[in-house]
Amino acid sequence: MTFVRTLGGLTAASLLALLSACAGPSHVPVPPTAPEQIGEIRPGTGMLKGYLDRKALPNSLALLPPPPAAGSAALDADQVAYRATRPLLATPRGALAASDARLEFPAAAEVFSCSAALDITMQGTPHLYTLLRRTLVDAGLATYGAKDHYKRTRPFVVNKEGTCSPQDEPRLVKDGSYPSGHSALGWGWALLLAELMPERTDALLARGYAFGQSRVVCGVHWQSDVEAGRVMGAAAVARLHTDPVFQAQMRLAAGEIQRLRAEGRGTTRQCAAEMEALKLR
Repeated sequence: MTFVRTLGGLTAASLLALLSACAGPSHVPVPPTAPEQIGEIRPGTGMLKGYLDRKALPNSLALLPPPPAAGSAALDADQVAYRATRPLLATPRGALAASDARLEFPAAAEVFSCSAALDITMQGTPHLYTLLRRTLVDAGLATYGAKDHYKRTRPFVVNKEGTCSPQDEPRLVKDGSYPSGHSALGWGWALLLAELMPERTDALLARGYAFGQSRVVCGVHWQSDVEAGRVMGAAAVARLHTDPVFQAQMRLAAGEIQRLRAEGRGTTRQCAAEMEALKLR
């Protein structure tokens, strides 16, 4: 009873401080959220360092089979999927695919706002926001063993057609297609958010799946690239759960979500257009 009365007298800030104090083992400090404390993978990129050393990342070359071979039924299926999505480029689904291609923050944090029914911002949810920024790098880099080995040519190059993000094409031409890094990080984000918000699991996983499919719609990845990317996203999440700093940040992110839910806070994003676009497949 005393404990209940004590909690009842806490302010939101005090409760968050209490959660911070319980973030994990005493030898694990509160994980930073300030970019200058975390650092960038390369100065000027805006991409924060991940939680994992590159040597600790899952090995995509060891985990994945080779991409579909020339003349195979699997490659034919990739072409069928590519052709089926070309009409979508000129629709709202194509516009959403172009938006999903952007990985710059804060815009990237809005991808799951509707499915989470929550605004994810540096101001309102600094630990959750930082989780997305840092795990982007872990999941994305986990794809590069296979990417660099196979150097698969992207569908828009093979088919000599445009994409939903022409500004990215010069860079993408030089970057291996298999597996999809976007799909890895999008699926990884969906898994982490579903863990933190189990009541939103279906919506979050559906959005994470659609995020990967956006790469096919965009014309920059084959369907098999996307499916392999999801494998690497899940592998990265499994590995991240062994990292104490990540674990502590997850606990703090959970506290932020609980506080905002208790305050009745949701998302300010207009979701109707996104929901309509996602109906186009």
